[in-house]
Amino acid sequence: MAFVYCNPNPHNNLVIDCVIRAVTIALDSDWYTIYDDICAQGRKMCDMPSSNSVWTQYLLDRGFKMESLINTCPFCYTVKDFTRDHPTGIFILCSGDHAVTVINGNHYDIFDSSDVVPIFYFYKEW
Repeated sequence: MAFVYCNPNPHNNLVIDCVIRAVTIALDSDWYTIYDDICAQGRKMCDMPSSNSVWTQYLLDRGFKMESLINTCPFCYTVKDFTRDHPTGIFILCSGDHAVTVINGNHYDIFDSSDVVPIFYFYKEW
């Protein structure tokens, strides 16, 4: 299980677009398409595209399921632990202020987010 540097931002910007990056990677799409789609979802909901409810609805509408992580140890179950426990599949993990994609046990991000503590995640049964 490893960190894989991946920045689908077309300008390779290191900005606060983690949700757009994570969804782009998980759906194997391009950044512009996901950005436009999530902005359209925000417009439909009369909310900002960065709102958790907007991009959550976007994923749910595309067949993703959302699971909460049991908080028996609120600050010790990390992305690294999740990747170890989920060696296959595609997931989007969310910490509350960050989103990262996990594919087959590797996490894809612009920094090594191994120590981030996710509180919920999305998955899709392909």
